[in-house]
Amino acid sequence: MNSWSEAKNILCIRLDAMGDLIMTTPAIKALKKAVSGRKITLLASLEGTKIAESIPLFEKVISYQAPWLKAGGIKNDPVPDLEMIQTIKGHNFDGVVIFSVYSQNPLPSALLSYYAGIPLRAAVCRENPYSLLTHWVKEVEPHLTVKHEVRRHLDLVQHLGASGENLPLTLMMDMDALESLEDKLMKLQINLKDKDWIIIHPGSTAESRRYHAEGFAELADLLTERTGRRILFTGTEAERDLISQVQSLMKNSSVNLGGVLSLKEMIALIGKSQLLISNNSGPVHMAAALGTPVIVLYALTNPQHTPWLIPHHVLYHDVSCKFCYKSICPEGNNACLNMIKPETIFEKACELLNNEDAPCFDFKAIHPLNLTVPAY
Repeated sequence: MNSWSEAKNILCIRLDAMGDLIMTTPAIKALKKAVSGRKITLLASLEGTKIAESIPLFEKVISYQAPWLKAGGIKNDPVPDLEMIQTIKGHNFDGVVIFSVYSQNPLPSALLSYYAGIPLRAAVCRENPYSLLTHWVKEVEPHLTVKHEVRRHLDLVQHLGASGENLPLTLMMDMDALESLEDKLMKLQINLKDKDWIIIHPGSTAESRRYHAEGFAELADLLTERTGRRILFTGTEAERDLISQVQSLMKNSSVNLGGVLSLKEMIALIGKSQLLISNNSGPVHMAAALGTPVIVLYALTNPQHTPWLIPHHVLYHDVSCKFCYKSICPEGNNACLNMIKPETIFEKACELLNNEDAPCFDFKAIHPLNLTVPAY
């Protein structure tokens, strides 16, 4: 097969975190719509597989912990990878589209696909892939430009004949999860329908993306005292202690939902919320997919992940070391986050709660956040 217009059985590879997969959904949706009857199979990380259950775009989802990515851990046994080649080969895919961020090398995924005999192979790649890719889009980030991650993927599939229009993110709320969420919250004397609560998500997998506990505590007190709303802190079981730390610094009561909710219940909670306040992490993109306004406390580690197509405020403090792409702050102070004043966050929260105008991402901007990217 030589043409993407004839390819109906497509493998999409996205081996990253939940938020990354959600930001890929507009491109996958465009790819699926481009050819009548086209079916999409997803090859995802374990984390991506979990959220994929709530994304109604895939014929099938295959879970794979690739050894060339951080989440794959240290491996010395190639047998699972050789078995994965055979698994992929057994599906007789017409083509594969490899979605990655600019700092990732797509060639290991391309080699996997080549060995599996997939005839059409496409990706954005810095190096000349020669025969590993049949459709190569030259990598230009971050030297020549910086794109929103959603836009990056849409540009790739547009190169393959799909639409490049700015489609919304895709995420589905599970009705059974909504019912179980309501039951859990009622036991905490919270009525989901009252809308007298706000979600704050203080965690992040990267330490450099976490606003300080004192700031979250002051913000939560301001919201409680001046709006009368209850604060629901969300997070994983591992983040429960972080939430407890924030609560210990507060003057008012709040609810610690760390580790209490399933992923689908978390999606339902965000979908029913009037506002999410969060570090730059997966819940921000869940909210964007569900139409929930967001305030994101945006560490300037990278500029590509602002909320997509929803009212939002992106708050940060400009620093000379911006766009470091580090998981731990090189300066040791998280100044791009910690210099944001809680009062400023509160004021922006009130704007969204009062349905005042808020910006969406400027899709024509060369650089997300309209900040100059340092030369490399």
